[in-house]
Amino acid sequence: MTSIALTLIGKPGCHLCEDAKDTVTQVMGEYADRADITLEELSILDDSELHNRHWEEIPVLLVDGKQHTYWRVDAARLRAALDAAL
Repeated sequence: MTSIALTLIGKPGCHLCEDAKDTVTQVMGEYADRADITLEELSILDDSELHNRHWEEIPVLLVDGKQHTYWRVDAARLRAALDAAL
């Protein structure tokens, strides 16, 4: 089974970050039988390098370490990225 690593960069109390997590979690569920997808959540408040790089863009979603999107996660676009990774 293919492994795909998702990383969601945000911060506590960010409503866009919460929306992004909901979308990512929903899409991950759709792929549960096709891929081993993990989600790591990182906060810009815990890492000054992440803060300096992404503070204006959160939430930021990485797929296998590469920036996929920021501000809003589009479910269809994420599905396309996951399909390409498979």
